Amino acid sequence: MKVFLTGGSGYVGKATISALVRHGHTVEALARNDRAAETVSAFGATPVRGGLGDLGVLNAAAAGAEAVVHLAQAESGDEDLAAATAMQDGIGNGTYVHTGGTWVYGDTNGLADETAPWNPPPLVAWRKPVEDAVLQRAHQGGRPVVVQPGLLYGGENRLIDIFYTTPGKEAGAVPCIGNGDNRWALVHVDDIAELYVAALRAQAGSVYVGVGGVNPTAKDCALAVARSVGLNGKIVSITLEQAREQMGPIADAFALDQQFTPARAEAELGWTPQHTDPLADLATTG
Repeated sequence: MKVFLTGGSGYVGKATISALVRHGHTVEALARNDRAAETVSAFGATPVRGGLGDLGVLNAAAAGAEAVVHLAQAESGDEDLAAATAMQDGIGNGTYVHTGGTWVYGDTNGLADETAPWNPPPLVAWRKPVEDAVLQRAHQGGRPVVVQPGLLYGGENRLIDIFYTTPGKEAGAVPCIGNGDNRWALVHVDDIAELYVAALRAQAGSVYVGVGGVNPTAKDCALAVARSVGLNGKIVSITLEQAREQMGPIADAFALDQQFTPARAEAELGWTPQHTDPLADLATTG
């Protein structure tokens, strides 16, 4: 299948291009500059020059593909919806896979799935109207699918590295919001890449949380990160207010208490996470 992908030079994008190619798909990837073009080419995709705001480029690239995977992070809900609309117009009745995230559900009060009510922190509140509009296309002959990744880890670690590993190394102790009893719905980057591939065959209007099914406490994650950088046991509790000062709005997302099951994706797509010991991974990849 010929797949057009946005966000290909990013953390999830590189893993997803690799997975798509490994499964025999041909990939074209949006590339906003020479560096991005070199990156996506190195992972096996043909670059399409342009940015997320180049709606004509997005529309034409989608029209020339059999499926679209939208991974790029938009600056706002308006930008994300405009890009999604251009690509859905282009792909027509082909599969369009849109990226959301589990943070939109807020605290889950125990184990939850895709039927949980939304209660997003301000950081991701904009996602609701975008995902509603994307999924509405299922009633108009389109094939929209939404993948909602949990907190990603593995490889570069991205957010965990930026807000926990690096500050921990600098301060001599890894931060932990409150007592750290809240749980994180983690997913390995290689597993989420496989879910994006599997989502190409999903039914129109499907929504899948992309999680590994292991939901450790934030404190245990902080301790694992501390071990990874030689700071065994050295974590420091900070208040949510302090976290907001240090991390910005994302602090409210890290403070969420979330537990999710990947059962729907496992049952409907045959997707089974292969990485089931996130603490061991976090303890060795700092």
